[in-house]
Amino acid sequence: MGMSVTIDPATAQDAEQILKLQYLCYQSEAELYGDYSIEPLTETLADLRTEIAETCVLVARLGTEVVGAVRGRVDADGTACIGRLIVHPRMQRHGLGGRLLVAIEARLAAERDAARYRLFTGHRSEGNLRLYRRLGYAPVATEEVSRHLSLVTLEKEVSASLAAGV
Repeated sequence: MGMSVTIDPATAQDAEQILKLQYLCYQSEAELYGDYSIEPLTETLADLRTEIAETCVLVARLGTEVVGAVRGRVDADGTACIGRLIVHPRMQRHGLGGRLLVAIEARLAAERDAARYRLFTGHRSEGNLRLYRRLGYAPVATEEVSRHLSLVTLEKEVSASLAAGV
């Protein structure tokens, strides 16, 4: 009998598994852009523990194993900044990334009064861009970070039905 993946708030005890998974997942991004000094690969365990304590971090679990995660916080203007969406390579292309993104959107709207969602990804990260567009995000800005990397910022408004709790 197979286990199903659950999505729950992260705890401090999840930090080490999240950090190891993040390191694994961001190798392909680092290779794509030729930059292994990107923040997800240099984040410390202490920094991650602080973020778990201060923001909204969700994990996807298969049994006791963390197989995905996503983070979010809401600014004073109601903009929910979502980031570090990761899914274990063996679990990719089965809808888990979309489930994590929808789950954090719902939590940020319900618990932190988000009015809009914002996230970003690299211009060459086609899989990420496809997922975000499929879930209703639209590009609003592109910032050239280096000769090899431009960050695409995408946003979407919180739907009226979600904000009303329907």
